[in-house]
Amino acid sequence: MDEKLKQALAAVQKPGRYTGGEPGCVYKEKEKMDLRFAFCFPDTYEVGMSFLGMKILYEILNKRENMWCERVFMPWVDMKEQMEKLDIPLYALESKSPLREFDVVGFTLQYELSYTNILAMLDLAHIPFYTKDRGEDDPFIVAGGPCVCNAEPLADFFDLMMLGEGEVQLPQVCDIIISGRKQGLTKKEILKQLCHVEGVYVPQFYEVAYKEDGRVASITATEGAPEVVRKAIIRDMNTQPLPENFVVPMIGAVHDRAQIEVLRGCVRGCRFCQAGFIYRPMRERDADMLSKAGRNLCENTGYDEISLTSLSTSDHSQLENLLDDMLEWTPKEHVSMSLPSLRVDNFSQSLLQKTSKVRKSGLTFAAEAGTQRLRNVINKNVSEEEIMRTCNLAFDAGYTSVKLYFMLGLPTETLEDIEGIADTAQRIVDLYYKNENKPKGRGVQVTISVACFVPKPMTPFQFVGQDTEEMLRVKQQHLLRSVKSRKITVHYHDSHTSFLEAVFAKGDRRLSRVLVEAYRRGCYFDGWDEYFKYDTWLEIFRDLGVDPAFYANRTIGLDELVPWSHLDYCVTKEYLVREYKKALEAKTTPPCNRACSGCGANSLLGGPCFDYH
Repeated sequence: MDEKLKQALAAVQKPGRYTGGEPGCVYKEKEKMDLRFAFCFPDTYEVGMSFLGMKILYEILNKRENMWCERVFMPWVDMKEQMEKLDIPLYALESKSPLREFDVVGFTLQYELSYTNILAMLDLAHIPFYTKDRGEDDPFIVAGGPCVCNAEPLADFFDLMMLGEGEVQLPQVCDIIISGRKQGLTKKEILKQLCHVEGVYVPQFYEVAYKEDGRVASITATEGAPEVVRKAIIRDMNTQPLPENFVVPMIGAVHDRAQIEVLRGCVRGCRFCQAGFIYRPMRERDADMLSKAGRNLCENTGYDEISLTSLSTSDHSQLENLLDDMLEWTPKEHVSMSLPSLRVDNFSQSLLQKTSKVRKSGLTFAAEAGTQRLRNVINKNVSEEEIMRTCNLAFDAGYTSVKLYFMLGLPTETLEDIEGIADTAQRIVDLYYKNENKPKGRGVQVTISVACFVPKPMTPFQFVGQDTEEMLRVKQQHLLRSVKSRKITVHYHDSHTSFLEAVFAKGDRRLSRVLVEAYRRGCYFDGWDEYFKYDTWLEIFRDLGVDPAFYANRTIGLDELVPWSHLDYCVTKEYLVREYKKALEAKTTPPCNRACSGCGANSLLGGPCFDYH
């Protein structure tokens, strides 16, 4: 190990974040590779090592003999300081090679408040921020992940961005880069080929013009690029093998367990949920395939907990069969199962028994709104009766704590809806004490966790302006006053971070200079409360003459050209407008597996998403 790196590691709190060498990581001879790919996660090691997407792509790329995929995370504040002081460029964990030596440097965009960390990582790697300032010897800087659905605030920093699912798309992109480099093509010539791969967006090939009032006037494709970029998709999830090896972290990851993805997409159509729209249509894997992959993964990694992950695991059509298959081997291997995304309306006693055989922790449900009217507005097809029935089942089984997620600032929300949150929690407390099977001598604890609503692109609520911070504070105080029992705990989310999230979720290319200036003034780790410099952000907006409320709080016209209009996730704008209008009338739409509502996503499959007979 390099002497300077040894010196840095001796001075930081958690050196295990920066050493690599964990069980399961892949080593290759770099001289024999046609392409080296650095997978960059713009947050700490512990957060990034919990991310299933990285594990999937790491295995896919490393199965190719001519490619080597390595991992890179954002160094924590103490290590960043050491790297700057000792002039250690940002490196990949496996080979310790600096990022500049890679052919492709890929970032996953999971969260708007990680954008300044991307700049911090490029800075530590001595790679220029802007595409226009990088030369032929610099790596291709690429991005994927959910935030690509409005990638515009970052468009000036990336050579290309990938819409949709990377499992098929990313190897194809890498092959074209290898071929182009062997032919001696320039970066621009290679990008001209890449922009015709499904789901590949090359921002420099699109010109954006603005109206005097700041709205987008036009988005024009140049250099022969497609007018609209359509997302890439895996039509049949059974054709895509699950990872059977993980790099097992040396220091505890946030979610340090085996994970298998049971399905992708969601049938629910909650109108606030970006993931529910951009991952459409829902596609599931067969139970038999999942159980085998899960068993192999636990054997290969030594994990004693496995999580069945998805946006809505209890919507898997073979879930009971899958649990039965897994219960054949999990108890023998002393492996516990967790289902992190259960839903109130299809929660059953048998499901409860199967998932709590090994471990009985508190139950968590997302009710999202406190009254039936507002649940209808957001299309959360859950009734008060179902919430109470589920809690009663849990109390019968010996559970004594329930956590409920809600949002404040939803469209059409009134103070009565906020009182409904406290009333729902109180009814659950009362229900517990009426339950004859409750554990003797133990009280109940109901926790209400309240986030501030952030309107997101590609959802029916993309047209909505976010509540101002003053409005959100009034609502938070009203909720606190409405809670009357000490059995109920309220946690609410800081409205400052939600405001900034909305600005960058709905922003355009003019925000790139804001991000650069914010990083220069010391803003990074914005998603971490202790490093979030809200006043600095407001100062930067003022100094640069940018009005953040224009992006976060303004209502978007239904016929307005939005910054992401040229990016197509195959849910039509007509459908989003239709859903928005239904929301204003508090009318619901059934889940996709019960009836097709014509969102347009079936065009990706070339036929219906479900067999409705």
